[in-house]
Amino acid sequence: MLQDTVSPAASTIIPDGESLTVDSLLRIARDPAIQVELTPEIRKRVIASRKLLEEFVDAGRVIYGVTTSVGGFVNWLVPPSHAEETQNNIMRSVQTNVGPYLDDHYVRASMLARINSLGRGYSAISIENLDKYVAMYNRGVLPCIPEKGSLGASGDLGPLACIGLVGTGQWRAKFDGEVMPGAEAMEKAGIEPMKLSYKEGLALINGTSVMTAIAACLVAESKSLIKAYTLATCMSLEVHKAKIMPFHPAAHRQKPHVGQRHIAECIYDTLADSKMIVQDEETEKWLRNLATDEPTSLDQQIEDVYSIRATPQILGPVVDTTVFVQQTVEIEINSSNDNPLVVVEDGEAVHNANFHGQYIANAMDQLAIVLVNMCNLSDRRNNRLLHPSLNGSLPPFLVKENAGVRMGLMGGQFLATSLTAENRQMCMPMSIQTLPSTGDFQDHVSFGMNAARRTRDILDNTRHILAYELICTCQAADLRGVDQLSAATRALYDMVREHVPYLDHDEPLTDHLETLAAMYASGEFLKAVPQEVKAYNW
Repeated sequence: MLQDTVSPAASTIIPDGESLTVDSLLRIARDPAIQVELTPEIRKRVIASRKLLEEFVDAGRVIYGVTTSVGGFVNWLVPPSHAEETQNNIMRSVQTNVGPYLDDHYVRASMLARINSLGRGYSAISIENLDKYVAMYNRGVLPCIPEKGSLGASGDLGPLACIGLVGTGQWRAKFDGEVMPGAEAMEKAGIEPMKLSYKEGLALINGTSVMTAIAACLVAESKSLIKAYTLATCMSLEVHKAKIMPFHPAAHRQKPHVGQRHIAECIYDTLADSKMIVQDEETEKWLRNLATDEPTSLDQQIEDVYSIRATPQILGPVVDTTVFVQQTVEIEINSSNDNPLVVVEDGEAVHNANFHGQYIANAMDQLAIVLVNMCNLSDRRNNRLLHPSLNGSLPPFLVKENAGVRMGLMGGQFLATSLTAENRQMCMPMSIQTLPSTGDFQDHVSFGMNAARRTRDILDNTRHILAYELICTCQAADLRGVDQLSAATRALYDMVREHVPYLDHDEPLTDHLETLAAMYASGEFLKAVPQEVKAYNW
């Protein structure tokens, strides 16, 4: 299991190659003080894998990327005497990425994911070079990784090459907050550059560690957002004067999707003490009293619209899909995903395609889809709160004071609608976009890194869309009477009101939106989640 041991100086992480989770990877990546330690057992299996590969080379075996060239030059034999030159050239040639550099926590996450994979003992990297990789991580040498350009076929060749090149004293890196040549960063950190032998360039770059690390961070952040939004949804249902019966457990026992039951239970239990939510028998009694001998049209109805009533059936798939994506990503994190693999227990060098990123591409497409569906739901609720014909007794655009002279929350809807449209456009699956490359040797590629980057941007938009709904919901709660909120939603309301006031005047919403989006991102709103409602703990 992944071991967390606390020393007086900092936490120490022992990456065992089996049990990194999306949550632990994100937590570690956000904390530069956490150090990586290789146990004797990890070192033993790394050394054994390297020793077996050396025996194969001494015996004259022909092995891809060891005594052959790679990619479009796969049909070329390369003598061991050219190993160092070839391995360095592999990294230099594939490092062609462009664009902004990945954020520091993504770089740390990528390095940790690669260490976790290499330490499994199937990649045949030398223990000396793995030690230097760990030293780079522990001493804060952060290679600069331009984010665009990975095929995700032989893994993240370009992004991982940025790390490998810095390890060999090339390219550039950030150290102590300053970007500098890789050689200078290594020297300032007191690390001798790596000297590569056969297979080691491939071991450094051939795998899915960057796309997987980003995916892991996104899954962990999405889980946090979905849980916080479930609580925000409860307050949204209150101010919409929603009827509680559709969330009763009796209905969801008859369609027992796990996510659906979680969401319904969260809503039903969280709102048990709400005085604002509507009891169905009250509505039925009111309607019954108005009945006549003739068909009668009224301004009240027995059931709510789907964006209210079908919330468990809409958010349930969000939960279930995110759990499935988490399982996929965690398998990938704890895998050996380069080629070839030197398997000591089988005494064999195994040619394979574990570097292919299709699992991550598919997973990120699925996560993108459910995030966008969450935005679709929010968009409809926002519209109902603001629309004078749909929001019941609330004032148009939630403007109580100086309506007409003031525009209220109208402008914020421009943003939320725009971002929702943008998210929809970005939701085109990347996992189906394969294009052949490398002389048709890589004739089916995953674009897993593209999918992860795209989902990152969708997640950022989603936080802002949900932040706008939270502004609208709290404004409506003030108009309805905050004393009628449930205890849990009142706690959420109070957290929002610490930063965003009731708006009895018009002002730009940008800063408010950024503040609430950041609170979603940090997990701050999870403090308001009622601990007694266990359904939030999926």
